[in-house]
Amino acid sequence: MAKETAYGPDNPHPLSKMSTELVWEGKYDEYGNRRQVDAAGCAMPMQKIETIDEPRSQAAAKGKQDLLAFEKETTRLDDFRNMLIWGDNKLIMASLLKQFKGKIDLIYIDPPFDVGADFTMDVPIGDEKEMIEKDQSTLEMVAYRDSWGKGTDSYLHMMFERLTLIKELLSGQGSVYVHVGPNINHLMRGLLDEVFAAERHINEIVWRRTHAHSEVKGFGRVHDSILFYTKTDQFKWTTLYQPYKQEYIDRQYRYSDPDGRRWLSVAATGAGATSGDYAWKGRSPGPGRHWAYTKEKMEDLERQGRLTYTSKGTVRIKQYLDEMSGQQVMDLWDDIRRIHHLANERVGYDTQKPESLLSRIVEASTGLGDLVGDFFCGSGTSGAVAEQLGRRWIMADLGRFAIHTSRKRLIDLQRTLHAEGKPYRAFDVYNLGRYERQWWQKERLKGADEEHRKVVLEFFKAEILENTPSPLIHGRKAGSYCHVDGIDSIFTRDEAKAVAQAVAQAGGKSCYCLAWEFEMDLRLTTAALEKELGVKLMLIQIPREIMEKNRKNPPPFLEMAVLEAEPVYKKKAKETIVDIKITKFMPSLAEVPTKELEALRERAVKSGVDFVDFWAVDFNWQTEKPFNHHWQDYRTRKDRSLKTVSDAGFQYEKSGTYTACVKVIDTFGCDTSITVEIMV
Repeated sequence: MAKETAYGPDNPHPLSKMSTELVWEGKYDEYGNRRQVDAAGCAMPMQKIETIDEPRSQAAAKGKQDLLAFEKETTRLDDFRNMLIWGDNKLIMASLLKQFKGKIDLIYIDPPFDVGADFTMDVPIGDEKEMIEKDQSTLEMVAYRDSWGKGTDSYLHMMFERLTLIKELLSGQGSVYVHVGPNINHLMRGLLDEVFAAERHINEIVWRRTHAHSEVKGFGRVHDSILFYTKTDQFKWTTLYQPYKQEYIDRQYRYSDPDGRRWLSVAATGAGATSGDYAWKGRSPGPGRHWAYTKEKMEDLERQGRLTYTSKGTVRIKQYLDEMSGQQVMDLWDDIRRIHHLANERVGYDTQKPESLLSRIVEASTGLGDLVGDFFCGSGTSGAVAEQLGRRWIMADLGRFAIHTSRKRLIDLQRTLHAEGKPYRAFDVYNLGRYERQWWQKERLKGADEEHRKVVLEFFKAEILENTPSPLIHGRKAGSYCHVDGIDSIFTRDEAKAVAQAVAQAGGKSCYCLAWEFEMDLRLTTAALEKELGVKLMLIQIPREIMEKNRKNPPPFLEMAVLEAEPVYKKKAKETIVDIKITKFMPSLAEVPTKELEALRERAVKSGVDFVDFWAVDFNWQTEKPFNHHWQDYRTRKDRSLKTVSDAGFQYEKSGTYTACVKVIDTFGCDTSITVEIMV
């Protein structure tokens, strides 16, 4: 029998030498090596899909003269174009490192922290005050399940990777604020200590977000925590003040001058012996004391009537209330209320944070022109606040509804700032698009396109055909053939025609066309092909969720939304002006709860425009260039009306044939686009 090892002072146990460390499953690999964040492997190009300068676009629509006048008087700042990015924030931050490593001055994040949270939300529909329930998108659901799939372990690992990238993006004077709930703040602080170092912890800010919250057992939970860390000890800081509370004023500022000016008396002396040791009107400062000011300054205060004397002859100085900045802001924030349901800033996003909360953070840790980042941006509060305070911003989110809400909010803010003659910046909308798919194909599928088609068909629950009548036919489902487009391509009109011909030659009547992206205005082509060849092509978007590692359950595959529009021509003087009319819209209903799907499908057939939340027109759209917002209209919380005909009155510089692009975003945040031919 082996002799048991004796541990003691001469042979310490290995555990006795370990330092304090937060450990979670996934922190170390099977060999005990620390897992590193593969930033280089996650980096990829981003696609600019929209460019938005709403005030300029309005001017451009009216013609060259209006545009020239705008450019002369614009308050737009052209030093930077702000960025709104849709996608996985780990991939986004890794992709931003090339350009923005060490250049972001402040990052605020509000990651999901409630393991039992219900992410459904009510969204308005149509002109009236009617609400319908919106599910979390499948992509968000998958990401959230991954975050909490192994409980706290997977959440901490997810956050560790992102905080590591955040540190890389921060400038040497940068700060990070992490907004968390009371259920996770203790662990998040340990994680931040590890990434940034414990000495870089500046504050745990307690925000009293509500004044009443009942619990079955225990005290009501009424606060969140905001953990404030810096990258170095040379961080930017501006001391902030808030107005004194009335009870403090009444207690401290008890005296008033004849004109009603309130003041309190403060000592005219200080401890220690200094050059302020002189006699003032026969009075000495006292043993171990000195006058707080020079004799010349004391004489000046006397002339101003700012010296006062107690009954015992002690000299005091008047400190006027109206000259004070207020009370320095402490780490307990109980003066910022959650957003009232009737507040103007409310945008209908459940986790929206007050602008006053973000304003305090941005003003404390940045200066004019500094760069602010938020990679769980939600309703876009951080970007809206940064814009109003003259800061630049980069925001990202995984949810389409979040990107849509932020886009709408920032467009509205552009309009407001321009109308008030205040500075603003243009912004662009990005996504990772096909690069993300190519990365998935390379990493997970080892570059095999046939493997990609197999994965798609398996998730679609279709039969994979080995010996097909055409290389364009890859599977069969419920009596229809299936075609799966390439991973890095767009399903085009020419492809649609070739697939329809192949299906017709094989004796088929219908085919599911599964693709990652579709050429704009494709439904007009499929309708013509059905009439010509008797083959119905059903356009099905491949969900990004199938790229999830180890995924087994299929996400929903839904047909694309239906959008139809036509040009409207009018004469203005001798010029032809053009607008666009929406003639038909049918949403995809991808994020509608199953229990409501049938009723909403019927509603969509009868009045599909009720589901349009936002639409925009690029009157001179060009392939391979980002969508330019020449005109847009959208519903707001206060005004639910929506134009179905644009009122841009767009003027083209010369006669010819042009292509307009119409983009519609439905009430769930899903977008669809078509092109319209314009002849002037």
